[in-house]
Amino acid sequence: MAFTTFYDDLGLIEVLLLLVATVLAYAGVRVWWALRSHQPDSLRRMLKSTAIPVGVVGIITLSLSLWGEMTWPFLPSDGMAGYNIFFFDPLMLCGLVLMAYAVSAYLNLRLQYVGIFALVAGAAVVFYGWTGYTASPAFTKDPLDTLLLYAGFGMAGVLAFPATVIVDWYLSAIDAGRHPWKLASTTSAPRQRGMGVRAAQPVVPPTSAAVAEADPLTELKYRMPKVLQAVFLLFPVFIALAGIAAFWYFGVTLPGHLGGGAGAAP
Repeated sequence: MAFTTFYDDLGLIEVLLLLVATVLAYAGVRVWWALRSHQPDSLRRMLKSTAIPVGVVGIITLSLSLWGEMTWPFLPSDGMAGYNIFFFDPLMLCGLVLMAYAVSAYLNLRLQYVGIFALVAGAAVVFYGWTGYTASPAFTKDPLDTLLLYAGFGMAGVLAFPATVIVDWYLSAIDAGRHPWKLASTTSAPRQRGMGVRAAQPVVPPTSAAVAEADPLTELKYRMPKVLQAVFLLFPVFIALAGIAAFWYFGVTLPGHLGGGAGAAP
């Protein structure tokens, strides 16, 4: 089949990636807050509401990647035959992950299996980016920018796995009628006591309930462990960095493609 027309959709693809990063970063922060503040109903509604925008972007991304895989117009003699692999393979993986998440979130299914999918796809995307960066001659005119773009989205995919495991653990605990986090006591303000009173206190540490009863300034709360919070927050942080890389890549590559038309190299 001979192709006489080249459709350059690079700008649209970069904006789609920026949309993906923005939606997922915002959703990730909100999910973290719902986990931290123990709001299971709000968390379920939030996950379901993200299914529609993520699904729409996923459908468009998957459609463009399929089109690019099958219709890339260059021949091996042009020296650009591999660009359908380099650009559209990772894009297809991204679209598949987005669609899997959208279906799982809408149907209230376990997210960790989508997380495993994102883990494998993310590792592959990082490898695609590194291969393109180390290729000789360079695979693009902006090898470092391309590497940062691929690494950002790839690492976000890898970190999506522990984030989805945490969400599944939390919701499973709620469904089982137990609290997922440990009970911790906090003192709202320090209390000054005399030495005699402190000396008269018992040596055996009191229980949390006894502490709360003895000291009205002490309150008991279920708190999400800080380690889990840090692990979960790695996902929105890296997907936000991926969005910044997509925006930067958009600014670097779009002027050349608009000015060069179909003859502009990626």
